[in-house]
Amino acid sequence: MAHSLPSCVSSGSPNGEALCVCCLPGVRALRLCVAVDGSTLAALPRHFPAAQLRLSSLSSCSLTHEHPVGLSGTKLGCGEGGCGACTVMFSKYDRLQNKIVHFPANACLAPICSLHHVAVTTVEGIGSTRTRLHPVQERIAKSHGSQCGFCTPGIVMSMYTLLRNQPEPTMEEIEDALQGNLCRCTGYRPILQGFRTFARDGGCCGGKGNDPNCCMNQKKDHTVTLSPSLFNPEEFMPLDPTQEPIFPPELLRLKDAPQKQLHFEGERVTWIQASTLKELLDLKAQHPEATLVVGNMEIGIEMKFKNKLFPLIVCPAWIPELNSVEHGEEGISFGASCPLSCVEKTLLDAVAQLPTHKTEVFRGVLEQLRWFSGKQLKSVASIGGNVITASPISDLNPVFMASGAKLTMVSRGTRRTIRMDHTFFPGYRKTLLGPEEILLAIEIPYSREGEFFSSFKQSSGREDYVAKVTSGMRVLFKPGTTQIEELVLCYGGMADRTISALKTTRKQLSKFWNEELLQDVCAGLAEELQLAPDAPGGMIEFRRTLTLSFFFKFYLTVLQKLGKVDSEDKCGKLDPTFASATLLFQKDPPTNVQLFQEVPKGQSEEDMVGRPLPHLGASMQACGEAMYCDDIPRYQNELSLRLVTSTRAHAKIKSIDTSEAQKVPGFVCFLSADDVSGSNKTGFFNDETVFANDEVTCVGHIIGAVVTDTPEHAQRAAQAVKITYEDLPAIITIEDAIKHNSFYGSELKIEKGDLQKGFAEADNIVSGEFYIGGQEHFYLETHCAIAVPKGEAGEMELFVSTQNTTKTQAFVAKVLGVPANRILIRVKRLGGGFGGKEIRSTLVSTAVAVGAYKTGCPVRCMLDRDEDMLITGGRHPFLARYKVGFMKTGRIVALEVDHYSNAGNTLDLSEAIMQQTLLHMDNGYKIPNIRGTGWLCKTNLPSNTAFRGFGRPQGMLIAEHWMSEIAVTCGLPAEEVRRKNMYKEGDLTHFNQKLEGFTLTRCWDECLASSQYHARKSEIDKFNKENCWKKRGLCIVPTKFGVSFTVHFLNQAGALIHVYTDGSVLLTHGGTEMGQGLHTKMVQVASRALKIPTSKIYISETSTNTVPNTSPTAASVSTDLNGQAVYEACQTILKRLEPFKRKNPSGSWEDWVIAAYQDAVSLSATGFYKAPDVGYSFETNSGNPFNYFSYGVACSEVEIDCLTGDHKNLRTDIVMDVGSSLNPAIDIGQVEGAFVQGLGLFTLEELQYSPEGSLYTRGPSTYKIPTFDSIPIEFRVSLLRDSPNKKAIYASKAVGEPPLFLAASVFFAIKDAIRAARAQHKDYDMKELFRLDSPATQEKIRNACVDKFTTLCVTGVPENCKAWSLRV
Repeated sequence: MAHSLPSCVSSGSPNGEALCVCCLPGVRALRLCVAVDGSTLAALPRHFPAAQLRLSSLSSCSLTHEHPVGLSGTKLGCGEGGCGACTVMFSKYDRLQNKIVHFPANACLAPICSLHHVAVTTVEGIGSTRTRLHPVQERIAKSHGSQCGFCTPGIVMSMYTLLRNQPEPTMEEIEDALQGNLCRCTGYRPILQGFRTFARDGGCCGGKGNDPNCCMNQKKDHTVTLSPSLFNPEEFMPLDPTQEPIFPPELLRLKDAPQKQLHFEGERVTWIQASTLKELLDLKAQHPEATLVVGNMEIGIEMKFKNKLFPLIVCPAWIPELNSVEHGEEGISFGASCPLSCVEKTLLDAVAQLPTHKTEVFRGVLEQLRWFSGKQLKSVASIGGNVITASPISDLNPVFMASGAKLTMVSRGTRRTIRMDHTFFPGYRKTLLGPEEILLAIEIPYSREGEFFSSFKQSSGREDYVAKVTSGMRVLFKPGTTQIEELVLCYGGMADRTISALKTTRKQLSKFWNEELLQDVCAGLAEELQLAPDAPGGMIEFRRTLTLSFFFKFYLTVLQKLGKVDSEDKCGKLDPTFASATLLFQKDPPTNVQLFQEVPKGQSEEDMVGRPLPHLGASMQACGEAMYCDDIPRYQNELSLRLVTSTRAHAKIKSIDTSEAQKVPGFVCFLSADDVSGSNKTGFFNDETVFANDEVTCVGHIIGAVVTDTPEHAQRAAQAVKITYEDLPAIITIEDAIKHNSFYGSELKIEKGDLQKGFAEADNIVSGEFYIGGQEHFYLETHCAIAVPKGEAGEMELFVSTQNTTKTQAFVAKVLGVPANRILIRVKRLGGGFGGKEIRSTLVSTAVAVGAYKTGCPVRCMLDRDEDMLITGGRHPFLARYKVGFMKTGRIVALEVDHYSNAGNTLDLSEAIMQQTLLHMDNGYKIPNIRGTGWLCKTNLPSNTAFRGFGRPQGMLIAEHWMSEIAVTCGLPAEEVRRKNMYKEGDLTHFNQKLEGFTLTRCWDECLASSQYHARKSEIDKFNKENCWKKRGLCIVPTKFGVSFTVHFLNQAGALIHVYTDGSVLLTHGGTEMGQGLHTKMVQVASRALKIPTSKIYISETSTNTVPNTSPTAASVSTDLNGQAVYEACQTILKRLEPFKRKNPSGSWEDWVIAAYQDAVSLSATGFYKAPDVGYSFETNSGNPFNYFSYGVACSEVEIDCLTGDHKNLRTDIVMDVGSSLNPAIDIGQVEGAFVQGLGLFTLEELQYSPEGSLYTRGPSTYKIPTFDSIPIEFRVSLLRDSPNKKAIYASKAVGEPPLFLAASVFFAIKDAIRAARAQHKDYDMKELFRLDSPATQEKIRNACVDKFTTLCVTGVPENCKAWSLRV
């Protein structure tokens, strides 16, 4: 669902899961009493979603029939608490603190039954465009912090909750509050900049601190003309905490009422809320199998994604003893139900108040909690749940084990306290807890004099990431010495449970803390902590190396602390160049600059072209009023569809058994290929099926679908369908495809010059391989479609989240066997697209159309995040084999590259994508002799598809890879070699297009100057000499991006304008709005053309019955094409109004319109445009594939931690040529958003597949996109001035895709830093040229920084060993 709030009842379907609130013997009957946005609803939940028992959807549901709710503002992005789109605020009276508390929570995981006496505040409850926006909503909208808007309600609620608790937060508190929220569009900068206005001193330290980014420490740069701001903070409404909604008095009156046990009976699940410890222990004695749930972090996910059923759930969250915090003589004791946010606050207070030597362990726990998760999870997840879940990669259990935390366990009649040690976890997900026992409390000990403690966690990134390896380390020295009395090293992620390195530590007792001990411990850990080559989670050498790196950091940290107290000679001394290795990860507050050209003097105030007009939907998005596909209220007889997909990569289907599915309540039918009334063949090249016939060709291949009354029943029914297979040989990787000659068609090729002659002339030749991993789109709104049969002549209306209305219409018409004129496709807006909804959206729309046709009812399907990631494909992985010839001066003379892409199980758009790769294999460099070939690998993976950049980023990254190798080989500065080979105005490209209006060299020179490149390079060299284990790197890269569809006839667009008699204008065009601001720009274009204010113009939606035969909203050309079509339509209207203007020159727009109407002149017009002179032939290497080029340059600086592979993006400067910007705010937003998405592609996002072709990374817990923490600390974006583009509307340029590649500057800056690290360890016989494939993850960075630790952890792989994951 697009909305995710308490689904206490569905809309009363007779087949819904009945749930009654009943009383146990002696317990008075109670009703669930919850307030939503100030309305207190005493609810008797009569229908619950099947077995979900969690906040799901308030849209079109009611808590009772007397209390309709119908709220769709809160969005469902992932269903696992990882994206924050469903964030709401919970408020309740806390009996222990005797006050009302407010905290954020993920609605997708919050059990409804736990909300008794809780007030839920949603984004709709704090402000509205119809009444008044809340300052949080206003500021995110006006500061351009909402693009597609799907993540906006969750971000608004995270910030709102912070302000309810802290009306004047620091910038650090703001960033911390947003840690659990993801955004795929904006690049985060405008959100932080907008919210910075709530911070004390505007988020700055006022010059009091040493922050280099403080406004008072900024170097004055007189070479730059500052632009007006993108928004004016002085216009913002002030925050007035006294105006916030009060806690519902009806709930407050209940604060002194005794809490009674609640008991809910569902179709398959019983929920009991125990109110006393005795009740809980009695229940556990009667039902040892009962599952205890507080935060629902683990159980909720297992029910949703692992199809697990927990028939009896007991919630102990109300029990006072389980919520108490006691400060004892030996430590602080926390009740097992205490939320982690409470633990964090208590320990922070203790660290502030107690002597330093007593808080070593507390600081270790706090360091883990700092990166544990977002506030939403920490506010509800319990400390006891974290222990008892017994996760082998737990963040906290190694810390508790190393500290010797005490656990108190009770059952009816027994109580025992044990110290957590290596025996507490006897096996995978097992503890020493008896079947009837519960964990009552955990005591975290004070540390002692001479005791030191550290904790470590390594994950794919910083914020809210699942760990790869975690650790807690403690040493106790004999009094007054540095001789070890106790040493404990505990690890998560190194076995099927939390373990202690006992063999190693026992040998160290009585030894001194020096280099000899370090060598001994590292050798011992390398020997003791082995991992099998096929161990789950993979990354074997990386994980093993981390165990040593962590200890080395601990060793140095202790040395540093000992150095502060006068230690004896037998203790080691800290090398000053090692000191930075002890520093905890710290990020300075962000700072940013946006530069753009002001509109010319004298431009009319009403003419909004060139002005930073906010996205027209931003305010509605910030209030939760913007409608997305799944926000459309349910039809009365609507049904839900769930896809049934293959679990095998390549197999024959032997049988499909739906008998168990038919037993699920609400089951209507199963759809298969036999139910398709038209053609089951579909796809761009007719090589796909709606439903698989006899054979499946990938894991995730759609075999059929179940149709039921509710989404929850549909999920159950789909999981109950049993399919038997006969496996066939599968091809998974590019290497497999090359080996088995498995390709689509023949090779694609571009060739120019004389390659043989070029290589013969070259002074040097370098050859090699380079791999670029794929990327998941991760639009926040997953694929969604609703099909509504109209009941006559085969008519059907579909609401679809798609970038391609025309193909959606054509595919549905073909599947149903009706003409296209019977199918209406409507699109209001998309919650992100990025190419992923260009063609793959038809997988869902064709299936729901078949369901609606068969049942005669409206049918809806919104994919869950895991389904979406599994089924719909992503960016193509590439393998390049290259050979480049060059002179000693660094000038290139010859290049040959063979490109292989993993296309997947169907052709889709893979050929067009490879064409763009070949057309961009030069990036911005002139190469006289060149040959590029492209092969499309046919594999048994879900078909890969369009993704922002469309093959260009892969081609350009390969170019920059060999370019950096040329620089290293020649011993020349990389920026010099790049500049030397750059094209000039008038040059011909390798595909023979003349470069006109070539601004790349201007961008380059401007970026070099504004980034102070040469001065900073010297500073970095100095830093690298002074720091052994931290290194910095700097890189500047250009991009040349060809703008056009390569399929020439797609370079067309249409528009339709209706002018109504009141002067208002309804505008429609062929593009869809997906956050890129297309509708806003089209309104700006029409406003200038018609010379009327933007307020008179409205765009309602995109539909096939208004503008037919549209091109997909893709290739960054939608503004160019649709803008020109809108302009043409406006000119037609103006021409018709001209006689009336002449008659009444002083009249108003409304006067002329009404006069034309009364003279029976048409006030409706179409506009059409096609791009001229675009068309290219690969056969003859002639013609122009592009209308023009967009150019840009980025310079990035990074810092890597050589011991862990972490990296920080310190600064990025971008100069981008966007022509004459139509809207600088939207264009800068696109530059930043694309850059940050590229940052994910090149440094963070890694898809992992099993050897059998099954995707492991199916959600935000395993697949990591950039977060607020990932963006450059200094982020400077400048739009090139005085560079009008005569080939597009109002001299503008494409901006959506071109900036993405500039994130390669971060990739090569990382490589630069690694090179500095390798140069320092020359004794390990490393080659100067080393391979770093994309993405440059922590694993790759750490493994490339070869040192004494990595050499101890080299792991041999037996010949027949199947690795846990494959590089596809």
